[in-house]
Amino acid sequence: MSPRRLAASVALLSALVGAEGPAATPNEPPDTSTPGAARARSFDELSALVRDPAGPAVIELDAGVHRGDLEIRRPVTLRGRAGAVLEGTGTATVVDIAAHDVTLEDLTIRRSGRRHTAEDAGVKAGGERVRVVRVRVEDCLFGVSLAQCKDCLIERAHVLGRDDDAQLRGDGVKLWEAHGSIVRDTTIERSRDLVVWYTRRAVLEGNTVRAGRYGSHFMYAHDAVVRKSRFEGNVVGVFVMYSARVDVEHNLLAGARGAAGIGLGFKDSDAVTVKGNWMVGNTVGTYLDNTPRVPTQPVILEGNVIALNDVGVRLHSSERGVRVTGNDFHHDATLVEVEGGGDALALDVRGNRYSDYEGYDLDRDGTGDVPHEVKMLSRELTESRTSLKLFQGTAAMGLIDAVAHALPVFSARRLWVDPSPLTQRPSIAQP
Repeated sequence: MSPRRLAASVALLSALVGAEGPAATPNEPPDTSTPGAARARSFDELSALVRDPAGPAVIELDAGVHRGDLEIRRPVTLRGRAGAVLEGTGTATVVDIAAHDVTLEDLTIRRSGRRHTAEDAGVKAGGERVRVVRVRVEDCLFGVSLAQCKDCLIERAHVLGRDDDAQLRGDGVKLWEAHGSIVRDTTIERSRDLVVWYTRRAVLEGNTVRAGRYGSHFMYAHDAVVRKSRFEGNVVGVFVMYSARVDVEHNLLAGARGAAGIGLGFKDSDAVTVKGNWMVGNTVGTYLDNTPRVPTQPVILEGNVIALNDVGVRLHSSERGVRVTGNDFHHDATLVEVEGGGDALALDVRGNRYSDYEGYDLDRDGTGDVPHEVKMLSRELTESRTSLKLFQGTAAMGLIDAVAHALPVFSARRLWVDPSPLTQRPSIAQP
């Protein structure tokens, strides 16, 4: 979806994206010295201070461009004065950290190498309690990569990927076995993914991810939280695989277009909670593939706005153990699609609002007096005659569904039933 079309879609929903996301650049620090901090006027001075095992605990880097690749092997805080830039040689990682209790603050870091095999990055860290705060990373293959980096923090950073072919980009932020780590109030643009793999208790909060592949990609990432973030114009907003106890709350997932476009997707995951999100203008709003794997670990979709998507909800072998309640389905081209021989009637669906509901509420209690039912003759035809799938989504199939809607006798199969639809739009705060 083009930026103009995305903006138009969002405008239809009460100026959803009127508020801006996190600032695009780190806050400029005051140009004052920290008491007790050592001062580095050049890269050579900085490197010598960092290499010294008995060196200062806090180092301040002067303004200007300092060229070289820095290795940090001891606890230290490196803080830049206003305008301080660390520029790499273009052959490796710019700042390579292998120590606990390291902090980078108020720096611009740029020009890493381009080796995918080595995952050259702006910042690469392994250790505990590493902090990357108000750091801008640009012209780097990978942005910030944390591996075996327990209880780490990335906060108020800005990662701007290279203007390369999308397939050649590295990840903007990567958490790999980075248990208990937090990415907060960070902006990532033109990168491949924000990756959270083999990581427990990760928290992503207040971030903005634009023009990437996966806004966030979780795999084997149990007990994770994604909240109050914006995923705009990515191929996929958030996708979760092989993970349990994942909460996705109060996010905007918009403009995931193309054949693979999904706002929010889950595969082989359990105990998922999806609340207060706005999924707007995607090819598919929400996708569930074998989620939950067992009905005793339920999936809860509650109080979300699912609007202006080509398909509101797509299911693949996901039925039992899914509760859908209190959502606002607003002008999706198709409410539900079922793949893999599944049956959406097995979902626990009740108390949602539908923009195309044609029932009535005579007692004015806010709940429709007749169920909301979805029937699609075109789906029946394509499932019984696979050769017709070529025409799925065409105007001809749309006409068939229109006729079946006007003359219900032609379509007997129900795909979706809500016995107690809402007649008023629920109040769901904009992310």
